Amino acid sequence: MDKRPRPTTNPGLERRIRELIAFKGGGQNEDLVADLVEQSLKLLHDVEDRGDVKVIQTAVRELRYAYKLFAPYAGRRKVTIFGSARTAADSVEYHQAVEFGRKIADAGFMVITGAGGGIMQAGHEGAGVERSFGANIRLPWEQAANPVIAEDKKLVTFKYFFTRKLIFIRHSDAVALFPGGFGTMDEAYETLTLMQTGKSQLMPLVLVDRTGGTYWKTWDKNVREHLLRNGLIAPEDPGLYHITDNVDEAVRHIARFYRNFHSTRFVHDQLVIRLKNAPSPTGLAALNEDFADIISGEPFHIIPPTPEETEDDEHLDLQRIAFGFNRRDYARLRQLIDVLNQY
Repeated sequence: MDKRPRPTTNPGLERRIRELIAFKGGGQNEDLVADLVEQSLKLLHDVEDRGDVKVIQTAVRELRYAYKLFAPYAGRRKVTIFGSARTAADSVEYHQAVEFGRKIADAGFMVITGAGGGIMQAGHEGAGVERSFGANIRLPWEQAANPVIAEDKKLVTFKYFFTRKLIFIRHSDAVALFPGGFGTMDEAYETLTLMQTGKSQLMPLVLVDRTGGTYWKTWDKNVREHLLRNGLIAPEDPGLYHITDNVDEAVRHIARFYRNFHSTRFVHDQLVIRLKNAPSPTGLAALNEDFADIISGEPFHIIPPTPEETEDDEHLDLQRIAFGFNRRDYARLRQLIDVLNQY
């Protein structure tokens, strides 16, 4: 069903697209699909290079299939595990990833990995195929999915890294990074950048070192000595990640993030925070004092579900607070979530 009128400069084309959708039998989000069809038709004149059109075509195909694959599990929280495909099965890191996969799945989370070997296979071994997803990537040397996930229906293979990354972040409620190479570094910074800029939901990001190891500690030292010291990131930004060499602590860090906090959504000029338990009036007053630096507009206050949330049937059983967020200091918002989890 259409939720809003879609402006058009070609009523005849609009009508034909609507007729095509009706011929197909209609369905969900017809207004958005109509716009997608119109944008596709514009490619006939706007983009001449066949390779460029193939990128758009393949991206749409991959995303459509991936969203379809994940849809039946929308109500289950998921943790993405990143790390090296080259990690040997007899290494400490491999065994830690197996243990983490098992314990995070036992805590109620499903596991997503890149479906390759090394840390990715270890995560799947720990969680088990029933609680695992694989997001594989086609590489020049034909990376095959690991044997745990290879024959499972919850495996999708991507041509492009950017569509694969989107699916990782879009469906993750937490990220765990084990030691790895360039790809792991890329995934670490990508996740941090998206959270720092508000382009993804805030989530736990835990960096798991081998027992007594210094991989992530050395990485953190570089961040603090070069990025933080030179003012290239905000003082609160290192709070977006947590480093540990203990698997149990990594699992606790993720689970505690959702102890009271559930999710957020912008509704007009307010950020709505959904919670199991809302703060008391005294607690609200403390929030307005302690986090005054990120308030731009309305102070923290308790609200019922907004009409927009009611229309979308979004978690109407939860309690809510809302405030005017400055849409800039997301690391401070992460600190706010930690405070709310104390209620």
